[in-house]
Amino acid sequence: MPRAVTTRRKAATTLIAWTIGLLIFFPILWTVLTSFKSESDAIAIPPKFLNFDWTLANYVTVQERSNYFRHFWNSVVISFGSTLIGLVIAIPAAWSMAFVPGRRTRDILMWMLSTKMLPAVGVLVPIYLLARDTGLLDTRILLVGVLTLINLPIIVWMLYTYFREIPGEILEAARMDGAGLRAEIIHALTPMAIPGIASTLLLNVILAWNEAFWTLNLTAARSAPLTAFIASYSSPEGLFYAKLSAASTMAIAPILILGWFSQKQLVRGLTFGAVK
Repeated sequence: MPRAVTTRRKAATTLIAWTIGLLIFFPILWTVLTSFKSESDAIAIPPKFLNFDWTLANYVTVQERSNYFRHFWNSVVISFGSTLIGLVIAIPAAWSMAFVPGRRTRDILMWMLSTKMLPAVGVLVPIYLLARDTGLLDTRILLVGVLTLINLPIIVWMLYTYFREIPGEILEAARMDGAGLRAEIIHALTPMAIPGIASTLLLNVILAWNEAFWTLNLTAARSAPLTAFIASYSSPEGLFYAKLSAASTMAIAPILILGWFSQKQLVRGLTFGAVK
């Protein structure tokens, strides 16, 4: 293939990639910019991109009206707690399916994945009634348990995929050296699967952090995370776009920062086993 054609193809691919990236990033950028506008500038027609009076008043109002750090801490406990518990359950499950598969292993995996197709609203009432009757309504323990069960199929599937890339002979060698089941998983399997486990942890933290349906329906005040913090800036009188954008920016900033600093580990985990 001529070098000029290859160069043009690479340039076109780069342009398409940048265009898609900017389209995905633009809503975030617009939210951040809107958070620095007044309410009148936020709804101005035509929209004001940079030609507006920048202000921090929305952030001051949000801080005065809501306890941001309480919501932030609830999000940290709920997202990391549900993910860590899910990993503790999923690692042995994925190990057994990857290295000791049975006749129905594939059916079990497909059944687990099919539970993600169930509309959440279909099981909201029974879960709400159970939480109410057990006194767990509006508690972090309830949300940790619910989000663990919701994301568990994804965690098992991801770990199963990563574990399948690990040569079984390595684990057989560990058994020959006298390693028991617990030592095999902790000392032989886990260190080799660290990239996959790390990417699974990061992706499921993001899923739990962004979960809104369950947090809005099962919390009121005490255990409300940042998704409920954002929703509190809608009112019967309408949406306060600038303040809502400020609250949204404060809610997504921690997870964006985490993703930015973890992107190398995340990409490494997502491509784990892709190159032999």
